[in-house]
Amino acid sequence: MDVLGLSGRIFSLWSLGAGIGHFAQREIVTGYGASKVVPAAGLWVPVPGGVVILGGLMVSVGVWPDLGALLLVAFLVPTAVLMHGFWHEADPAREANEQTQFLTIRSLAGAALAVFAFFAAEDDLGLVDLGLLFLL
Repeated sequence: MDVLGLSGRIFSLWSLGAGIGHFAQREIVTGYGASKVVPAAGLWVPVPGGVVILGGLMVSVGVWPDLGALLLVAFLVPTAVLMHGFWHEADPAREANEQTQFLTIRSLAGAALAVFAFFAAEDDLGLVDLGLLFLL
């Protein structure tokens, strides 16, 4: 595996913190979801948390990393649109904040799509050699 593949695997590690946050700060995330009018926010919070953890682990460990990258996209795109719809904000300060969040998440989704494209095009992936991670 070359540096690009290793970079993609390291990139995916952000998702572990995001997913764990859905569980560790469940009340806060649920409250935020409810404020954005997510129906049954208390029931839905663990679902995206699990999706983002699973996707990130799949990419970082190398078990179907292309599918894992698509799971990250499946988490990121709805999060950007549903949770950070800056076009709904009337207050200019809140609009600017939500737009920054939207664009950041959109950028992560683009990076996850690039990771998907790399791993989908790679013929011989196998599992990642974890020894490479410790040489950095």
